[in-house]
Amino acid sequence: WARAVRGLLLDVSGVLYDSGGDGGVPIAGSAEAVRRIKASGLKLRFCTNETQATREKFVKKLQGLGFDISVGEVTAPAPAACRILKERGLRPHLLVHNDLVPEFAEIDKTNPNCVVIGDAAENFTYANLNEAFRVLIGMEKPVLISLGKGRYYKETDGLKLDVGAYMKALEYACDVQAEVVGKPAKTFFESALAEMGVPPEQAIMIGDDIVSDVGGAQQCGMRAVQVRTGKYRPCDENHPHVKPDAYVDNLAEAVDIILQQL
Repeated sequence: WARAVRGLLLDVSGVLYDSGGDGGVPIAGSAEAVRRIKASGLKLRFCTNETQATREKFVKKLQGLGFDISVGEVTAPAPAACRILKERGLRPHLLVHNDLVPEFAEIDKTNPNCVVIGDAAENFTYANLNEAFRVLIGMEKPVLISLGKGRYYKETDGLKLDVGAYMKALEYACDVQAEVVGKPAKTFFESALAEMGVPPEQAIMIGDDIVSDVGGAQQCGMRAVQVRTGKYRPCDENHPHVKPDAYVDNLAEAVDIILQQL
């Protein structure tokens, strides 16, 4: 699975670090693994569904944890959503984390004709969900754009509900199918590959999410490896539909194997 590789796509939360209210902690060996990838000459993209902060703030946090990463190396849902909103003349009602709102600064939000939902964390109150519901249910053809569809993620104090659970609630209440912008959407992975200039058969995705990371990448024609860190649980290895090309204990082990094949 590690042969003939020109580019790597790395999930961030659960692969590089475990997030948390204290800023999070790096996973052992992950910062050094990123440095080794860059020194090897392999193309690299950081593919995240992170929607609790702007890319600038997110990258600054990772740099503070010791990672060699820049904003230009990150593929994230919010900028992609903004492109869609502009192209289609959509004016969003935002149900997102307060720290993500600046990503939508140039978007017209008056008289909304769609809803954009992200990982709003504490903003996922009944009142806020109900407000988004009322916007959608009042439309003849409701448009719901979701910045990912993850079920849960891991922080330093345990597992947390992700945006997918709330997205499904709005889908059910409004009889609408959400348009997913982040992982596992095929367009998300395709844009990351295009930014690297690498075809899918020469790229490997490394992630902790069996569905969004592994399944999404494989549907795009990539190989995909699951790490046993982050949200990984042993039951993932018996998933009925998704089978990773390999399991590794952590990013450092994956990089060891890949670099040995170069």
